[in-house]
Amino acid sequence: MSGLAPQDSSSGGFSANPLLREAARALDAGQIETAEKLLRKRLDEEPNDVNALKLLAEIAIRCNIREDAEQLLGRCLEIAPDFRAARYRYAQVLFDLNKGRKAVAEIDKLLEDNPDNPECRGLKAVALAQAGEHDEALACHELLLRDHPERPGFWTNYASDLRAAGRQSDAIVTYRAAIERFPGLVEAYWGLGNLKTFRFKPEEVAAMEHELSRDELEARDRSLLHFTVGKAKEDAGEYEESFKHYAEANALRHIAVRHDARQITHDFAHLRAFFSSEFFTERDGAGCNAAAPVFIVGLPRAGSTLLAQMLGSHAEIEAIAELPNINAIAGRLEGTFPEALRELDIEVFEALGEEYLDDIRTLRATSRPRFIDKMPDNFRNIGLIHLILPNAKIIDIRRHPLACGFSNFKQDFELGYTFANDLTDFGRYYLDYVELMAHWDRVLPGKVHRVFYENLIADPRSEIGCALGHIGLDFDERCLRFHEAERALRTASSEQVRTPLFKSALDQWRNYEKWLTPLKAVLGPVLTHYPEVPPFA
Repeated sequence: MSGLAPQDSSSGGFSANPLLREAARALDAGQIETAEKLLRKRLDEEPNDVNALKLLAEIAIRCNIREDAEQLLGRCLEIAPDFRAARYRYAQVLFDLNKGRKAVAEIDKLLEDNPDNPECRGLKAVALAQAGEHDEALACHELLLRDHPERPGFWTNYASDLRAAGRQSDAIVTYRAAIERFPGLVEAYWGLGNLKTFRFKPEEVAAMEHELSRDELEARDRSLLHFTVGKAKEDAGEYEESFKHYAEANALRHIAVRHDARQITHDFAHLRAFFSSEFFTERDGAGCNAAAPVFIVGLPRAGSTLLAQMLGSHAEIEAIAELPNINAIAGRLEGTFPEALRELDIEVFEALGEEYLDDIRTLRATSRPRFIDKMPDNFRNIGLIHLILPNAKIIDIRRHPLACGFSNFKQDFELGYTFANDLTDFGRYYLDYVELMAHWDRVLPGKVHRVFYENLIADPRSEIGCALGHIGLDFDERCLRFHEAERALRTASSEQVRTPLFKSALDQWRNYEKWLTPLKAVLGPVLTHYPEVPPFA
């Protein structure tokens, strides 16, 4: 959710300090390193300069290090509790970190002095939805639209939260009402397309194609529309045209983001070298003994939402969300991860496990003994998870590389999952993932249970039974009636997992196989051996 922050009530001295002025100019010009050096120098001189702290937090946000931004803004507010712009930014960062309840608490402080501020009210609405307070969130959205119908972002946010709450038909009505009020509203078209079971009318496709013909259309909006028209063409069976749109969308995204496949391969190789069997043996007995966490890992669009929905229908398991907490712990360790782990005392691993559980406790909606954290890229962090939570259960869900690759290629992830914007990059990432998972299987035998998406669709009773056995639970028939569960979902698969299992998605990629040659070329033996792991790994 975007918008201007509330006016500051205490942030004086900014214009008077030359270092801050110079740092602000550098930041505006995109000179991140220069701005950071200037701000560090200013904080060496005056550690309590709240304006310098806030600007440094802005740099952390731009660099997608939101955990650092959270700490900097928290410090800022300890010094200057009335710094309203910092508090608003703090609430936004908490929201980005999936800490909706904490974000609401900060926004409420702002609303005490200015209860009609639309930006604060809008942020509170989406934060309430994130925290699972859907009735209150939707009520907030409805009041916002009553008071500010002229703001397109409030319409699309409301529709998105209707979708998350399972009210798809209402979401469709709201998106279409937004388009009628704001013709050419790209976010609304994209929101409709992201409802995977939705089908566009011919006139809606024509309207989107008209928007694409406008030279002045911004690159981000053009990318979103290409993804959306690609989906509409796919639904119509026009696969060649569909692929062209997906390719155009990804080409634009590829320009906007930086992806270094070689660096990722190097980083994964470093994890394999660092986390040896001997390393774990030397730290045997470390960590917090809690058995509550269940981590579902893998690649995006591999079936993690479906698996979490099924397991989360068990009477003793609560499915939460994709949580950034493990990544945050790794990022906060002093020194370079994973080397910093070598220097930690055994007691620290237990404390980190307890810290993780404390953070998750604020996100829980039930008292069920187990909970699911389904952040896919925690497959990188299995070594850390084992050290701090040795009794946690880990399930890797894997999907055919061509099916998974194409599903990623046609899904817009904004600036996340940069490997998805290029078929060659995805193939390299999939290969690195398989090799890293094979390493965990060698050094931590039995730690990870693997579910193949195709098997889950073909024989859900057996696959779910085995997964529950790994967790240590008996079978629950409700896991097979997962689509009946009332649970808010915010992933790209949210509509699909509200219906019974269907097999039609298994072979959708075959309609595009002739254009997947770059992906096949990179995958090599990983593709030919699937679902087995090739000898190289």
